[in-house]
Amino acid sequence: MMNVTVENFDDEVVAASMHTPVLVDFWAPWCGPCKVIGPLLEKIETDYAGRFKLVKIDSDEQQELSQAFGIRSIPTCVLMFQGKPVDGFTGALPEGQIKAFLDKHVPEGDVLEAEVTSVEVTDAPAADDPAAIHEALHQAMLKNPDDEDARFAYIKHLLLLGQDDEAKVAFAPVIAKTPFVRRFDSLQRWMNAIDFTADRADLTGNTTSFDEKIALNKRDFDTRFAKAQVLMAAQNWVGAMDELLEILMRDKTWAEDLARKTFIAILDLIEPPPVKVADGQIPPVDPVVATYRRRLSSVILS
Repeated sequence: MMNVTVENFDDEVVAASMHTPVLVDFWAPWCGPCKVIGPLLEKIETDYAGRFKLVKIDSDEQQELSQAFGIRSIPTCVLMFQGKPVDGFTGALPEGQIKAFLDKHVPEGDVLEAEVTSVEVTDAPAADDPAAIHEALHQAMLKNPDDEDARFAYIKHLLLLGQDDEAKVAFAPVIAKTPFVRRFDSLQRWMNAIDFTADRADLTGNTTSFDEKIALNKRDFDTRFAKAQVLMAAQNWVGAMDELLEILMRDKTWAEDLARKTFIAILDLIEPPPVKVADGQIPPVDPVVATYRRRLSSVILS
């Protein structure tokens, strides 16, 4: 059992969950039910002999992490796998229910189950089979060409792989919907950033020239936005959002809300697909999305 803080969260939770499910127990010293479930979770971790890793987060001392996960009551347990929250539950459940919860996700012996997605596990392609994932997303769009979610997922998949031309072909039939469908608008803004960067090949992976200009004038919003576009094209989402926040903190409505709209587009692009949870269990919340939604609200409402 490991006590996790903001400083070691990436190593002990995100990185560790890339190969082993990590159960995050949000607790507090004053919480009675936490004192019941805590030792029980430690016993179960021992019983499961390495099939999952247990970590504890003091929700009082680590309020930033609690807010990032949207924790509203304790004890709350969130299961992380491959860097993302996939399931969770609240309250001091009995041992049998906790084990039933874990058995849906943790490996049997040395065999890992398929990563939990919005698709039923029996129908989902193996997480380590990129070709199967690509084909499944493509077929979903072809079978339901009017399904906006299926088209969004396929185009996003192509852009993540750097298959920009194929993405534009798949996007063409719905380009007229862009002003009315926010996630299509988000895809368009990402493709615009990719095109912007492609036209300035000398800037690819290098934002030094932007930083030099910004150092001379922190209100050089054109340069800040250009830097954000380069970062966005490189899928450096956090870096891009940080730069957009710098604009918003100084001018909330700059360029007809361009910074805010682009920030929202990034949140759309990085939000994981929804996962199915059982009744009474909390849907998982992506901590990066939750944190940056909160930061945007804080700046806009200040």
